[in-house]
Amino acid sequence: MADYILEMRNIVKEFSGIRALSDVNLKIERGEIHALCGENGAGKSTLMNVLSGLYPYGSYEGDIVYNGEPCKFKNLKDSENEGIVIIHQELALSPYLSVSENIFLGNEQAKHGIIDWDLTEKKTTNLLKTVGLRVNPNTLVSQIGVGQQQLVEIAKAFSKSVRLLILDEPTAALNEEESANLLELIKEFRRQGIASIIISHKLNEIVNVADRITILRDGKTIETLEKEAINEDRIIRGMVGRDLTNRYPERHPNLGDVYFEVKDWTVHHPIDAHRVMNEKINFKIRKGEIVGIAGLMGAGRTEFAMSVFGRSYGSNISGKVFKEGQEISVKDVPAAIENGLAYVSEDRKALGLNLLMDIRENTTIASLGKISKKGVLDKEKEVQIAEEYRKKMRTKTSSIYQKVSSLSGGNQQKVVLAKWLMTEPDVLFLDEPTRGIDVGAKYEIYTIIEEMAAAGKCVCIISSELPEILGMCDRIYTMNDGKFTGEVLRKDANQESLMNLMTREEEGVL
Repeated sequence: MADYILEMRNIVKEFSGIRALSDVNLKIERGEIHALCGENGAGKSTLMNVLSGLYPYGSYEGDIVYNGEPCKFKNLKDSENEGIVIIHQELALSPYLSVSENIFLGNEQAKHGIIDWDLTEKKTTNLLKTVGLRVNPNTLVSQIGVGQQQLVEIAKAFSKSVRLLILDEPTAALNEEESANLLELIKEFRRQGIASIIISHKLNEIVNVADRITILRDGKTIETLEKEAINEDRIIRGMVGRDLTNRYPERHPNLGDVYFEVKDWTVHHPIDAHRVMNEKINFKIRKGEIVGIAGLMGAGRTEFAMSVFGRSYGSNISGKVFKEGQEISVKDVPAAIENGLAYVSEDRKALGLNLLMDIRENTTIASLGKISKKGVLDKEKEVQIAEEYRKKMRTKTSSIYQKVSSLSGGNQQKVVLAKWLMTEPDVLFLDEPTRGIDVGAKYEIYTIIEEMAAAGKCVCIISSELPEILGMCDRIYTMNDGKFTGEVLRKDANQESLMNLMTREEEGVL
């Protein structure tokens, strides 16, 4: 008989009369790794927020049974006291505090109201050993990488005697090596009898690590798959309600002449001007072409794209930018937009959207000149255009007046794309365009990208997912340590050859 540490029975959760969860059931065995899969908006995060007490008892219907006892969590502290700890996709760390301060924030090791720093550092050292992180406890969080920050969050969970660990998109911002290390760590927790719930859109990782999978669709439990029944096609069928035969749209490129070119592009760090972030980069793209830039985290991909887009990153930038053979100015963001450039940030919440605004305002914010007369905004035109883009992008929303903060990740990304498409760019840089997005929404965004290229636009995709690069791009640049290390056509590339180029020091072409 199964030993369940958690049972969630017939959970119902509504927001303003709209049902987000409808009779959802979830059972977690003690010491198992259980994956929770579903499209953006399926109810995964809502269900975990109910479990953790973020949505308190009384705000939902149904029962939560933990360790055989009914639970009525009123807040996050209640669930943490029982050993249930949730780690959200957006890490809840203060960059200005040390590792040890972050781990024990709100749980200070104090005697008579005075923090015992020796005890704090000792406990931190032991916790860091548990999660396999080798850093000084006094190091500021801002000085360590995203992968290490993820481990700090897990160490923080262990400081609360975790028995059930919930990880929401734990590898979304990690490179392949960091992701593999984190998954191995979760397997080690399983051996220690700690149960884990993983929410992830990286299906290959789910197949590799999960003991069982529960699939949600439209706020309902569809099925729970046992280990022997788990494969990517089966998961996708459960998530979208149909077989998804192709992960990427068919591509029949009609390439024109070289349209956009960057020559001898060198960028220094914005604070440490002696540190070179990009060195002598030469980049070109044809009309109608989709070009990829592949590289490990820290390779300099984002720095290159942002510096070209109106010098929005870096200092002491040198090099030239050409469009149709003529040198153009990208001295600032308005100049870059004026010359037909657009950049979709990898961090849609911090840099891509204004979360306090609605869909209408976010869609038009980069193109106010097009809907204004003598400095006065034409509200009717704004509504008309925002509605047109909502339909064109197939954004799932109640109306264009809905706050973007309430949208799923996939729909937020569509609003970001709409914002930049409204500027009518000739060259579009897409930095991690499908990060944290489910497989169905990914296909919709890929289709939009393909349509842009078919219309003669130049598209550059920066992605840490090599299958995405290989599935979408006509030609691929590889990057390491701020330099391009290779250039290869898609027909000549595979994951192994790209990884080889991504880790070499000198430039090469396959």
